[in-house]
Amino acid sequence: MRIWRGGTARIVLIFLVAAISVQPLLAQTAAPKPTVKAPTDKSRLNDVVQALSSVRTFGQVAVSPDGEQLAWVENAGSGKSAIYIAKSAEGSVPHRITAASGGATRSEDSPAWSPDSKRLAFLSDAVKPGQPQLYVMNVSGGGSPKRLTDAQGLLASPGWSPDGKRIALLWTENAERAAGPLVAETPRTGVITETVSEQRLAVIDSGGGKLEALSPEDMYVYEYDWAPDGKHFVTTAAPGNGDDNWYVAQVYTLDASGGAWKSIHKPALQIADPIWSPDGKSIAFISGLMSDEVSVGGDVFIVSAQGGEARNVTPTMKASASWVRWMPDGQNLVIGQDIDGYTGIATVKLSNGAITNLWQGPEQLSQVSVAADGTHTAMLCESFTRPVEVWTGPVGAWHQVTKVNSDLKPLWGEARSVHWTNDDFHLQGWLLYPRGFDPAKKYPMVVQVHGGPGAMAHSSWPGSHSYAAVLSSAGYFVFFPNPRGSFGEGEAFTRANVKDFGYGDFRDILAGVEYVVHNAPVEPEHVGIAGWSYGGYMTMWAVTQTNRFAAAFAGAGIANYQSYYGQNQIDQWMIPFFGASVYDDPQVYARSSPITFIKKVKTPTLVIVGDSDGECPPPQSLEFWHALKTLGVKTELVIYEHEGHSFADPKHQRDVIERVVSWFDTYLR
Repeated sequence: MRIWRGGTARIVLIFLVAAISVQPLLAQTAAPKPTVKAPTDKSRLNDVVQALSSVRTFGQVAVSPDGEQLAWVENAGSGKSAIYIAKSAEGSVPHRITAASGGATRSEDSPAWSPDSKRLAFLSDAVKPGQPQLYVMNVSGGGSPKRLTDAQGLLASPGWSPDGKRIALLWTENAERAAGPLVAETPRTGVITETVSEQRLAVIDSGGGKLEALSPEDMYVYEYDWAPDGKHFVTTAAPGNGDDNWYVAQVYTLDASGGAWKSIHKPALQIADPIWSPDGKSIAFISGLMSDEVSVGGDVFIVSAQGGEARNVTPTMKASASWVRWMPDGQNLVIGQDIDGYTGIATVKLSNGAITNLWQGPEQLSQVSVAADGTHTAMLCESFTRPVEVWTGPVGAWHQVTKVNSDLKPLWGEARSVHWTNDDFHLQGWLLYPRGFDPAKKYPMVVQVHGGPGAMAHSSWPGSHSYAAVLSSAGYFVFFPNPRGSFGEGEAFTRANVKDFGYGDFRDILAGVEYVVHNAPVEPEHVGIAGWSYGGYMTMWAVTQTNRFAAAFAGAGIANYQSYYGQNQIDQWMIPFFGASVYDDPQVYARSSPITFIKKVKTPTLVIVGDSDGECPPPQSLEFWHALKTLGVKTELVIYEHEGHSFADPKHQRDVIERVVSWFDTYLR
């Protein structure tokens, strides 16, 4: 499933931290008055949707090894993107680089700096739309980018060898669609076979030549890193279907000349971000219970480059590592953290596991890139109050580089971090207040459960699909809980919902709802629940377990885990969570299936899904809707054409927002 992230050395961006209060929910001085029962104003909805769609979003960020420059990707709409570079010094003026003739806008991304920080490799479809090729540009000397490849299929993740003489790529030759389970699946007709397009590790000379695939033909490579001597790679990889088998990937090394391919570690759970140590003797990586390839969280491990048992260097960390890099001394690591609803950056001392917090704040940091010194960084930064922009500088002393979204202001209410306890768990969530909040009134509330479950609700600027922002603007509280199974409280917390979907995690959500209702002016009888993916499942589950909610919206949910096991295209994710396949232990799947308890539902429920969703296929939504309709429960099902697990069409995104807001207006006002 999917969604789609101090201590003594703590450093804080003062103005960003102050932007989101963590004060008590409300100091009431008078009895709250009822809120006005009125549907969402159409013009206000239009204003918020327009503001959400006006945000300029970004892709990858890359700081040069010397820390003096950075490059980033800005999305240009209609599936196109552009690359910009700038000096790291404050006040530097960005400028665009492109391989397209006449400066035309194409799809250009994946910037990667050479070890000497003088050249930039990137991907561009300047020659043929939809077909990326690798280019190299001499940034310091000027001139036009040089095209190095004439490949067929998808290219991704260029990375320079330590001597700058070669560039590695991930290459899916003759790929039929974009990689990843979020995108719309190709319809299956005729004789169904397991035809697989493998993503292989390939190399090419940085001056030009032939692109040569090195990894085995039957292996799908997800991530890689060059060894310091340039003679080997470390990869995460698995045989067969790339979307499905990420969950069982192992750590492999590969001879950079195309020789030996060796598994050096078979993890108990999922893995991500393998990185060579500066001396080439060890490899660091993240491992933990992860429900989605793009959502990384776990503990940090070290394994010998020759193979063997891996050592957990953060076994007691009350946070989830999201990325890891080596410090130049080879004795310390710098890591990104999801921690108690916040984002953090810390160092880990390998000799004793001591963790030193460098920075922690409520804003979300993503696409973090670290220079060779281990301290200079560049990243995307955003919060509920500030739209996403590129920032750079030493950890905690960053300055803003881009200002493309500077004219945008939040059209929703204030966000506050809230805490509660349940079953001896420390729990956190975010409460988004109604716009124009009046403490003398009471308001309806919608609970939005995040996807995953391996994820965490952050303080982030709402995306173009965000019905939560519109609800807040329209006079609703919106509550974003992080129940057990989420990232942010340590690996034991993340694993606490194994073989227990819908039970402990749902109790955590209910406890959070009651905490908010008793501490903020929420109308107790006018509370709804919503979510997408795991959040859609949890919504379906909620209405089969309680009549606490007056209305519900289930997006891309799961109604029946027994039938779902054979319908979805990433079934490997389920075994770590359920303990066995559905064929070996069907009862554990039935126990957590909303359809098992379907006759208890009384709550009006809106159901939405994409017709090409491979993660949470439409038959699941159809089965749930059919049951509600048969039982006489108010319901509506909407299936969107040519949409996968993540909706891409802006018209469809807007339509979902309008339907969700209208549904809650009908039943919560």
